[in-house]
Amino acid sequence: QVQLVESGGGLVQAGGSLRLSCAASGRTISTNTVGWFRQAPGKEREFVAAIRWIAGTTDYTDPVKGRFTISRDNARNTVYLQMNSLKPEDTAVYYCAAAEFISSMTSRPPRINYWGQGTQVTVSS
Repeated sequence: QVQLVESGGGLVQAGGSLRLSCAASGRTISTNTVGWFRQAPGKEREFVAAIRWIAGTTDYTDPVKGRFTISRDNARNTVYLQMNSLKPEDTAVYYCAAAEFISSMTSRPPRINYWGQGTQVTVSS
């Protein structure tokens, strides 16, 4: 049974930083890629970033490039999302997700095998 458990959300002022963590258990080929999505009130859930466990290949949505960094610790089965220079428009519930490929996450609709429960990120102006 695959489980994704997020942590690290919270309230921060604009320009501040937060680091989200996603601890994954029960890894399989269906979880070769782990990433983050976010959903703001009244909006669709959108792709943020993804990383391949083995190769470390990454991808980001344009609005977060240069501000967010996704990384992984294979020994701890944990993926991180370092978020710097946060803006009020980054406010959302952030969800960890697992899929086989990065393209599975960036496709519309995304082909996600597992979701975490979500963690709230609020950026005040």
